[in-house]
Amino acid sequence: MTATHPDIPAAAATGTSAATESITAGELTARFLEAAGVDTVFGVISIHNMPILDAIAQRGRIRFVAARSEQGAANMADANARVRGGLGVVISSTGTAAGNTCGSMVEAFTAGTPLLHITGQIERPWLDRGWGYIHEARDQLAMMSAVSKRAYRVWSADATLGILREASRTALSSPSGPVAVEIPIDVQQSTLACPRELAPLPIASLPVDEASLDRLAEALSRARRPLLWLGGGARAAEREVAALVALGFGVVTSVQGRGIIDERHPMSLGAYNLYPEVEQFYGRCDAMLVVGSQLRSNETLRYALKLPRPLYRIDADASRDARSYPSDGFVTGDAALTLAGLASRLRGRMQIDPAFAADLATTRGAATARIEAMLGPYRGLVDALNRASAARPCLWVRDVTVSNSTWGNRAVMLRGPREGVHAMGGGIGMGIQMALGAALAAPERKTLCLSGDGGLMVNVGELATLVQEKADVTLFVMNDRGYGVIRNIQDAQYGGRRHYVDLHTPQFETFAAALGLGYRRISRSDEFDTVVGEAISQRGPLLVEVDMTAIGPYASAFAGPPLKP
Repeated sequence: MTATHPDIPAAAATGTSAATESITAGELTARFLEAAGVDTVFGVISIHNMPILDAIAQRGRIRFVAARSEQGAANMADANARVRGGLGVVISSTGTAAGNTCGSMVEAFTAGTPLLHITGQIERPWLDRGWGYIHEARDQLAMMSAVSKRAYRVWSADATLGILREASRTALSSPSGPVAVEIPIDVQQSTLACPRELAPLPIASLPVDEASLDRLAEALSRARRPLLWLGGGARAAEREVAALVALGFGVVTSVQGRGIIDERHPMSLGAYNLYPEVEQFYGRCDAMLVVGSQLRSNETLRYALKLPRPLYRIDADASRDARSYPSDGFVTGDAALTLAGLASRLRGRMQIDPAFAADLATTRGAATARIEAMLGPYRGLVDALNRASAARPCLWVRDVTVSNSTWGNRAVMLRGPREGVHAMGGGIGMGIQMALGAALAAPERKTLCLSGDGGLMVNVGELATLVQEKADVTLFVMNDRGYGVIRNIQDAQYGGRRHYVDLHTPQFETFAAALGLGYRRISRSDEFDTVVGEAISQRGPLLVEVDMTAIGPYASAFAGPPLKP
């Protein structure tokens, strides 16, 4: 697909007949994104991506969001893709700028987000020579490969469309993930005849192994208390999951799999997947089917959580067979197609224990009560958020913070698989950016974002982008004036020796006013209902500071992911 390494000056414009439209490779990139259904692109403009961004602006068919950092832009594109259920696009410059996206690319890779990262590159005659050419990074393609599902370089204008097509197909194909494409600036500027066909390549579904599915159905037909564990890889299988639930299956999810079934459903445990009461319930189940989940360490007590046996798995990635937990049966395939085949095979064959649903409901109640007891004065905030989101459809976006780890990941209920976005890789400071990307993907919804004061300051500049884009986001900043979870870990594991965790915190009211950002402050627990209600009812960006030093601490301290006693 790509040409041989050219040790020559920039390629001359491709000759075309008078009847053929001649465009630059930069404009071809813009046109391909339009044909792929992309309506919003995020990035930072630079001399090494101007041909692409100039074409986007001139054509006026794609919204470009000018972020304040490449890291922020990539987080925005990631969340935008998660909520839309399609391809996210970030455009960066080369060298340092491309490097700035790496942490965000790791997050997208962890979450399985189909993210297309288009980055510039220096002119081909100087590329890979190691001469210290300005804006060059040594082996940038290898750097991008390390944080991507695949990375490509476009060596000629004629290769641009083919590589973009293949890159987008790779990003969207199961298991999905981020893909990088670097286009040297002289390639972007080169002209070629505009191709007649710009449509992206079709995404093929993984075939279903009918024999393996027959064996799985036969085994599950004997279960009387079967449980589904749903991960992010099952987000496109709502109807198929609903069909299995109608047959009597219960559901528990990873945090990434939340909302595949409405968390208010009586057969849903939500993401209450690792508490003692739940583990005891697992012991009373007689089969578990894990769909599209890696059973990650933080959701399995570092793989010590006792899951039901037999344990079967369905995944698009065959290499996950027996990874982290041994499988009693493994089927490789698309989650929706495989579950549809399974449901059709099991229809009329299941004999569910009449007491199963009540046992699941009791377990859910016990796990919920555990969280509520921990909340202390903040139970009112959780209740207010649930009431408000029930009244108006919302997106629930969370940064890494004590509040999210304890209740944000579980207690604010989701009704659909695209309603929740969180920093799955555990990196701090992605909340604002993800909230903006999510809000632009679903502008008819209110976006609620949960952040800590420490995480907010990591990418605080993106508050300016939030205001600039007039995004309908309410940002709840849980302000304990430092890194609360690290304080708790130091108290629990380091004899209470606290170092480097107390942070200078700005006066958020003054800071918000300087940005033209709406502001409210909550300093008493009896203010939660009023302020949350007002935040939900108004449109546009708003920062709500929750003053935790005034309200008080949680009833129990969170000191990192729980471990097996």
